[in-house]
Amino acid sequence: MEIRSVTFFVEPDFAPKQARDFIAQARTAFHVPVQTIRVATTPFPDWLQAPHVKNALDFVARWQAVGADYVSLGAVLLPHDSAWLDVAAQMIDASDVLFCSAEMADREGMIDFGRIFSLAKLIKTLSTQKPNGFGNLYFTTLANCLPHSPFFPVAYNGGGNHFAIAVESADLARTAIQSAATLEEARHNLIQSIETKTAKLEESAEKLFTDYSLPFTGIDFSLAPFPTDPQSLGGALEDLGTVVGQSGSLFAAAFVTDALQRAQFKKVGFNGLMLPVLEDSVLARRDLDVQNLLMYSAVCGVGLDTVPLAGDVSAETLAAILIDTATLATRLNKPLTARLMPMPDKQVGDPLTFDFPYFANGHVMSAPATLTNLLTQSSPVKLTAIKNFN
Repeated sequence: MEIRSVTFFVEPDFAPKQARDFIAQARTAFHVPVQTIRVATTPFPDWLQAPHVKNALDFVARWQAVGADYVSLGAVLLPHDSAWLDVAAQMIDASDVLFCSAEMADREGMIDFGRIFSLAKLIKTLSTQKPNGFGNLYFTTLANCLPHSPFFPVAYNGGGNHFAIAVESADLARTAIQSAATLEEARHNLIQSIETKTAKLEESAEKLFTDYSLPFTGIDFSLAPFPTDPQSLGGALEDLGTVVGQSGSLFAAAFVTDALQRAQFKKVGFNGLMLPVLEDSVLARRDLDVQNLLMYSAVCGVGLDTVPLAGDVSAETLAAILIDTATLATRLNKPLTARLMPMPDKQVGDPLTFDFPYFANGHVMSAPATLTNLLTQSSPVKLTAIKNFN
């Protein structure tokens, strides 16, 4: 287990030099390694002035100068003009450390079809801006997502200055399950392990709060993987006796999520099952499709993440995937995201190899056909969350 990020949420007028000592101390303050220190702001359309790209890059550079590794400029929310999506594309194209996101469904149940089609076009644009389609690595779409999740690209600030922790811990799940003889024992092992680890993290985080007067809002323990088999969350699901993508794997996903949600600690963000296809060696090898991942999202995790699609996937198909994700988030009243990655010049089934330490080699996944007569509507639609079944 490692800390993927100590994420510092700031107001845009917070002076980076005030955080220099905090950032330096946060790197060594915990009993496990800290991979990165990240900064996330309130939504950039609310404060970023023209010239937008230059000012964004200057803002990021000031934070890099005091030790931040990556910066999220927050989300384009539904009330924001869609022209800000073009600004997002330009900023991502100009930087390798700048992240942002955009809302496709808000926390009141509103799904904006017009915005979703604009997002689908943005995803297509981003897929051509960097080698291997990596523009979409820096961008995700949001549905029913609260601020203050410490994972990128989701992270955006809802106000104030504070910090949270994102954990990379799929190996912990594998150990807990492999050492058990029964499901009950596996659940007990996982809950106990999570609570033991988070207690130590909280103790160190509270000391940072005491030393620097920066509130600690919590931990997102979403069992994020690393692209090796011992650190694969897909592998943890298969330790329960199934194969990801086949019958039984839906139960495995729900079981691990249930254990995570039973654990008691200071929570922020998703705290669900994170299944980023290209960041997980087992998931990358399996014969998965978008529908499998959406099904898992209904009982667990954070949605669709680093999903490799054909380079010529249509904007209509991308929009259909986003709409289904937004519908799940709205009806089930849970936060979900979709980080879709069309791979330039690749077709469904083509092998993928990466010279990138955080991605596993895999193959291009298939996507469902699109009912364009339904999905060409552009007006927002409000759905009501399911409260009970009669």
